[in-house]
Amino acid sequence: MMMSLMRRRRAGQVPGLSAAMGLAAILAAAWIPRLPGGASRAAEKPAAAAATAPGPNRPDEPFRREFSMRAAIAFLDTAALEWQQERKCFACHSDYAYLVARPAVAWKDPTHQRIRSALEHLAENPRDVKFRPTEAVMVASVLAQNDAMTTGRLHPATRAALDRMWTFQRADGGFDWMKYNQPPSEVDDHYGVTVAAIGVGAAPDGYARTPAARAGLDKIRAYLRGHPPAHLHHRAMRLLASLGVEGIMTDAQRADVVRDLFERQKADGGWGAATLGDWQRCDGTPQDLDSSDGYGTGFAVYVLRRAGIPADDPRLRRGVEWLKTHQRASGRWFTRSLWKDQKHYLSHDGTAYAILALAACGETGVSQGP
Repeated sequence: MMMSLMRRRRAGQVPGLSAAMGLAAILAAAWIPRLPGGASRAAEKPAAAAATAPGPNRPDEPFRREFSMRAAIAFLDTAALEWQQERKCFACHSDYAYLVARPAVAWKDPTHQRIRSALEHLAENPRDVKFRPTEAVMVASVLAQNDAMTTGRLHPATRAALDRMWTFQRADGGFDWMKYNQPPSEVDDHYGVTVAAIGVGAAPDGYARTPAARAGLDKIRAYLRGHPPAHLHHRAMRLLASLGVEGIMTDAQRADVVRDLFERQKADGGWGAATLGDWQRCDGTPQDLDSSDGYGTGFAVYVLRRAGIPADDPRLRRGVEWLKTHQRASGRWFTRSLWKDQKHYLSHDGTAYAILALAACGETGVSQGP
């Protein structure tokens, strides 16, 4: 989904980022990955991102000979910068995903701070557009998750964005979501409800206990009870939401998601994004149900790790090995679009999830790979 950003920005403004706090204390049951070694690693910077665009997402791009976290971060940085420079907007598959994944490796970096500052600007200058509810939820949730993974404090812009988000919540607990038949994020209201819950559950400084959040979360619980997820991807999103917000999913329901995710694992150790839902492509071509890809594998490994599966579980290790052996030369992980064969922007989101998955399994050291 594309969230256009106002072209005027505050020159030179960066968010007030301080030393990272312990996320276990901040998020309680909602685990978010950090590098071993704590706050000192947050300042470690990977190789500077190239100034040139990362190039198109191609299914025939060669694989790297050796896994490189530096290359993965360089791709994520350049893709995010290009998106801002060329389109001046935010999108679920690009800069929103970037701000959730980038801090899993290092966040005191000029590119991260530039994208973060741009999102703060959008939060402080909300736009009157037809997809206002979608934009409000995405801005608030991503800022809250980013706060939790960086400073551990709720930024004033984040608090304002979260409070504003509730003004778009319907009486049934849902939000009028952008529906452009672009899976998995632009297909139904269920996705938006889980994104909102994930953000509130991650928000630091006890935001979930504020009156506005408590009322909003009660409506979210009611919505999810009355609107069961239609496929495994959204069940997994609901699982992620349940880790930070009580009353969304039972232990038995989480165990069912874990079981079903493992059942979708392919012989090569990976997962395919198309197997997580029942989505129809707009170009009339069939979904690829046979191949593993970056989004499917990264998303599945990340969710399973968050659900409590040990990092050394042999099934997860096979998923990690797939990621480490299927990185493309540019540093990305290719994922075929679930919508149409054109830009394959789901590769950006897939790369973000691959980084989150590797971080969750202790594979994030920027010293790995050239």
